[in-house]
Amino acid sequence: MKYHIVLSRHFDLERFEQEALADQSPRHTLRTLSQKLNAVVHDPSEYVACITTSDRILSKLTGGSQPQHWAMARTLAPKLTADDIVFCIGEDTGYPIAAMCEVQNRPKMAVLVHNANRPRSRLAMKLFKLAGRIDLFITNTAFKADFLRQYLNIPSQRVYLVDEQTDTLFFSPGPQSANKKRPIVGSGGLEQRDYRTLAKATQDLDVDVKVCAVSATARTYPDTFPDVLPGNMSCDYYDWRGLRQLYRDSDVVVISLKPHNYQAGFATLFEAMACRRPVIMTRTRGLAEKFADAGVIVGVKPGDAKGMRQAIIHLLEHPDEAEAIAQQGYELVQQYYNSEQYIKALTDKLISLAASSERALSYF
Repeated sequence: MKYHIVLSRHFDLERFEQEALADQSPRHTLRTLSQKLNAVVHDPSEYVACITTSDRILSKLTGGSQPQHWAMARTLAPKLTADDIVFCIGEDTGYPIAAMCEVQNRPKMAVLVHNANRPRSRLAMKLFKLAGRIDLFITNTAFKADFLRQYLNIPSQRVYLVDEQTDTLFFSPGPQSANKKRPIVGSGGLEQRDYRTLAKATQDLDVDVKVCAVSATARTYPDTFPDVLPGNMSCDYYDWRGLRQLYRDSDVVVISLKPHNYQAGFATLFEAMACRRPVIMTRTRGLAEKFADAGVIVGVKPGDAKGMRQAIIHLLEHPDEAEAIAQQGYELVQQYYNSEQYIKALTDKLISLAASSERALSYF
């Protein structure tokens, strides 16, 4: 069997590996996964020159996909056979490839699904009859797994719930900066973030609020930030080492989110936990709610600036409690949410898919 890993956007995996060896960045799980499987890695940026009008139309129809994803699918599909195992790291590439492959002699397909419940994603799954073209749907929350099983009417073994991860060799506890003058509330990320609530919660506190949320690729919505940042709040670009130091310097990390159903914010959560910092996070359905109920993080309601403010003050005034929460999170990540377990889980699942004679039943 021949393995393929299909990227959603360009990643220089070789550069990631060199920077990780120099302690300049975390390791990239896809680099390690591709080595373990001896897989061919496919990059959609290499197919921009091949884009056609039909690729542009199809990308609009399905949502989430870019024209180059369809161009890549159109080019790869005729070359793939039943001797190939294809793992797509997002539905943006997985759905087009599955749709383009001939049903007879098609490859076995596994797709990591991030946001299955969007209207155009639901349309694509039905329009292209993907329940009969994708052998394994992989996702990271029970909510999404349940949705996929029910919406596609497929057996539970066709949906795999994989735990999220972070690189605990890179993100780790360490000393705080020598020039730190007062408590720091750290935060980061852009996806589904609500920094307006964080600003309102902290604007009159004697703290520095430092946000890592400047990105050349991630989309920023108008309601992500307040119109004017409070004087004690800054939003800057941090490289990987700078982000790690921000976590280490933070007396508390706050992940302020808009209401949503696909669990944004978990990269920040596990990075902060790996650095042994206490976390306050907006309660969203799934793992965040579970962690809050277990006392691993402090949960607050979406848009609840007063509750967030009270939680921050409480942890700052009770450092022993904050340390206990941080230690629980640290131990959890070390045991369950690290890169090693994530890579092993995916490797084992893809190998078992290759060994299995079961295939998705075609609707044709």
